Amino acid sequence: MSDSDAASVRDEQRERQRRRHLLGVKLRALVGDHVGSGSAVGEPLDFAPGSALVTGTHGWVYLDDRPAERLGASLAWALRREVDALHVVAESGTGVLARRAAEFDMPISVWHAHERSLVEAVAEPITPPPAVPEHHEIFRSLIADGGAVPVAEHGVLTGEVRGLEVCRVVDDHHTGATRLEVGVGEHDREAFQMLHGDVPAVESLARVVETVARHRTPGASQHPLNTLAAERLLRWRLEQEPGLVGATHVEPGEPPVRRRNLKDATPCVALGTTDAGEPLVVVCSAGVDLDLVPYAADARLARGGA
Repeated sequence: MSDSDAASVRDEQRERQRRRHLLGVKLRALVGDHVGSGSAVGEPLDFAPGSALVTGTHGWVYLDDRPAERLGASLAWALRREVDALHVVAESGTGVLARRAAEFDMPISVWHAHERSLVEAVAEPITPPPAVPEHHEIFRSLIADGGAVPVAEHGVLTGEVRGLEVCRVVDDHHTGATRLEVGVGEHDREAFQMLHGDVPAVESLARVVETVARHRTPGASQHPLNTLAAERLLRWRLEQEPGLVGATHVEPGEPPVRRRNLKDATPCVALGTTDAGEPLVVVCSAGVDLDLVPYAADARLARGGA
């Protein structure tokens, strides 16, 4: 590591420490104002997604980065501390947090931080995802002709190869034209469009499908194309072998919230039917994912608690 790289790492560490200290001060002030001077407020404790402290038998956490995805980490911290109740504080995402928190037996209160006050969060209802626009649906057959599997999520139509997105139907912001862009992720699609814009989309897609399928085959050497969207590769396997989860049929399902991007690992949903003919909701993830259980509870809630 060069001296400049080492200095950059040290600067980042100092910034994280400074941020953690400020969050601790903020949480302690918020909790102190909320519970009043008659209750002892503990000192801030280490908690990677933000800050945490204990007052009596209650645990408090302040979520800083991507709070809607941190309920699992908050619960893990609360269980380690053996608190009787958990209070979750955030400045955004509190509606989703409150909805997911209600699915647990442990007493969990979610608070929206507004200046120096805590306002009890209202659970955000799950709304039906938007349908794919009709002028996008006409590309569904083109995606299939290119060898990809059409997948619709929250009004967006994409094509996947063994769980990895390889194309997407988009509207041009400048011309208003609708087209099928080929590539893995937004930047790859833009580069592919510049290099192969004169090649028919179905031909371009077929080439990409062949390449991706080769790398996402069991036993293939490690490659970015088989490490991306590992949870969706798992879902694809369940589609091929539904008996692994006691089902006779498994297919992709709509997620309870829209996926942020292709790069960050996010659980995915599958819907199926058990051997007994009962509906089944399956949530797939890969690696260590503390928020898997809250996400799965949300996915089940979206299907009426099936």
